[in-house]
Amino acid sequence: MSRLSRLRDLLVAKHLDGLLVSDPVNVSYLTGFTGDESALLVTADDSLFITDSRFTTQFHQQVHNSHLVLHQDHLLSAASEHATGTVGFEAEYMTYADFMKLQGPAKWQPTTDLVSGLREVKDDAELANIKQAITIAEAGYKHVLDTIRPGMTEIQVANDLDQFMKSLGASGTSFETIVASGLRSAMPHGMASDKVIEAGDMVTLDWGAVYHGYVSDITRTFVMGHATPELEKIYHVVYEANLATTKQMRAGVLGKTINEFAHHFIDDEGYGEYFGHGTGHGIGMSIHEGPGAWGPYREVPQAVGNVETVEPGIYVPCVGGVRIEDDILITADDPIVLTSQAPPTLVVVPV
Repeated sequence: MSRLSRLRDLLVAKHLDGLLVSDPVNVSYLTGFTGDESALLVTADDSLFITDSRFTTQFHQQVHNSHLVLHQDHLLSAASEHATGTVGFEAEYMTYADFMKLQGPAKWQPTTDLVSGLREVKDDAELANIKQAITIAEAGYKHVLDTIRPGMTEIQVANDLDQFMKSLGASGTSFETIVASGLRSAMPHGMASDKVIEAGDMVTLDWGAVYHGYVSDITRTFVMGHATPELEKIYHVVYEANLATTKQMRAGVLGKTINEFAHHFIDDEGYGEYFGHGTGHGIGMSIHEGPGAWGPYREVPQAVGNVETVEPGIYVPCVGGVRIEDDILITADDPIVLTSQAPPTLVVVPV
């Protein structure tokens, strides 16, 4: 069944005559269009792709399941002219200012997660793209381990990694690459800074590549030379938490069950106060999408075809931190770890 057909089934279930899709990621998912400043009006028997003349050629090259509607004023005004009945709009994406442009005979109704919910279950082509994004990212990690040296700044490491992944076919990075070294490794999202990396520093690297519109998301922690016994212990706890939590990620298991398991595991080891974030999230065309183990997905059961991260971490101020993050595919049986397994002992980079 096509993606538009599955969406139309949802519209029937929600008693909607149509849906205005304005999130560019969702537009791309439904049509294959890779540009921006466009919208899609899906009804029971038609699909109107609304954009302006700048994208006419791109539309004909990429979109084969919708009719083209060109506007000269505003795409939402054009959508209003074609919408009738009760029509949903993407409340989580549309601003109030944009909403005020929706006029006409249609009755506009806010909706959440209709298209993004469809995106949670990946097909074979999507999985292939995610796997290639992982392959590129993992090659980038090997490059970092081969080239990082004391005296480099975190920004230098991040920029070099980003460019290396692009040289392998990545169209970009999944997010701003995180390089947090030394005491900054205790910052879960320590964006790369001008701090100089030194011998003895723990280094947390959180990065990902984009390939054909799909992302990867990996975190590894290593040490420049020699780690303290406490940090080696923390690495071992996080490693074991990662393995044990991954085994919980099965079809039918609620997100909150996975999240609570990981937090209880680290709490039992005496580090509960130093693990403050969620255990994982879905990935695909976006770096954070459904389902996941926290936030609005706590009550959502995992489903076959979900791709999610598992990312326990421990961050001790004035000491350092460790996170190990892998990308997991939910199957009808055991979960499949799509990323290469992190080593059971802390990686040491010679200095």
